Amino acid sequence: MITGSRLAEWLSQMVQIPSVSPDQAGPRAGVPGEGRLAEAVARWFQSLGGEVQQEEVIPGRPNIYGLWRNSHSDRWLAVDIHMDTVSVEQMSGDPFSGRIADGRVYGRGAVDTKATLAIVLTLLEAAQQTGQTLPANLLIAATVDEETQFRGAPAFARWVRRQQLPLDQLAVAEPTMCAPVYGHKGVTRLEFEVQGKSVHSSQPHLGQNAITAAAHLILALDEEHRRLQTLAPSPSEGEGGGEGGGLGLPTLTVTIIHGGTGENLVPNACQLLVDRRIVAGEKPVEVAAALEQLARQACPLPVTMEVGLRVGAFLQAPDTPWLRQLAEWSGQKPTVAPYGTNASAYEGLARECVVIGPGSIDQAHGAEEWVTIAELEKMAGIYAKWWGLRF
Repeated sequence: MITGSRLAEWLSQMVQIPSVSPDQAGPRAGVPGEGRLAEAVARWFQSLGGEVQQEEVIPGRPNIYGLWRNSHSDRWLAVDIHMDTVSVEQMSGDPFSGRIADGRVYGRGAVDTKATLAIVLTLLEAAQQTGQTLPANLLIAATVDEETQFRGAPAFARWVRRQQLPLDQLAVAEPTMCAPVYGHKGVTRLEFEVQGKSVHSSQPHLGQNAITAAAHLILALDEEHRRLQTLAPSPSEGEGGGEGGGLGLPTLTVTIIHGGTGENLVPNACQLLVDRRIVAGEKPVEVAAALEQLARQACPLPVTMEVGLRVGAFLQAPDTPWLRQLAEWSGQKPTVAPYGTNASAYEGLARECVVIGPGSIDQAHGAEEWVTIAELEKMAGIYAKWWGLRF
């Protein structure tokens, strides 16, 4: 009842519904946001026997929760799948074609992460058609805003706690080539603004050059990155040992700089955006406070700091029973990921949490996005075993 063609059909249908994050929407994005896809997901969940609840996290951008209850079981399995995608402006061809060719499905979101949504819908559809009842309670969360401001996942976590749902196992959908991921870094994004004084560039001594002052700050931030690379990994990294190691070392990168208003004016302001990757044992609030102090000490002109995204690391023991089972089913060893996911918001939400999904992160966010149907089939087989379905 589960075929590659049906998996591809479901995924193609989803890719054809644009859900680009409004923060990255351009002329080619169609209707920005997850609203249209959320409506479709709610309708699909209901048609497949799910109890549907909706939570508007951001106006017009709701999380959709589908629940399939089994009164004879106390176990709760859960899947989190984010519906939003990144920009499509750099893509070649039609970003929402959903084209099926050469054993692949193409289009934005095909691998990140509508692929897993297609898998769970295919499985639920097949279970309905064959009259199978899920042995455990199941919760599927289609969440918003993972790619930019990270507001959907914390809202889902709060909702689960309000509902007092005792989640046993929670899978977070991301492209991992079906390998179970037990850890990844977090991130703190900061914006510094250096305040100077503008005068005519023919008399720079009368002003205060914000760009020149910002250069001092950039060099200090670069030196801080170099310092971080000399640290020993914290004892909490790679907890439990095993393959895949820990999360590595923290990093700090100046990613964007803006400054100046005219070619004959001493710049009165300069803004820097900084990306600081967080490892286990670090607290994002403390990291931000330390960088603010560093900036005030290093910059010769007044500087202010605003905190943007602030997400902790995700790390759990790599040898839990569920991880070992997923590794056996997938033929892949448990590992860590270089990117962040919604799992950062789910500390303590479930007894076990894992990041897993079909396809490679190398196919995400690029000029062309795709996933192989073989990966969809492999992940669908893993999910069927996890849910206790037989086809």
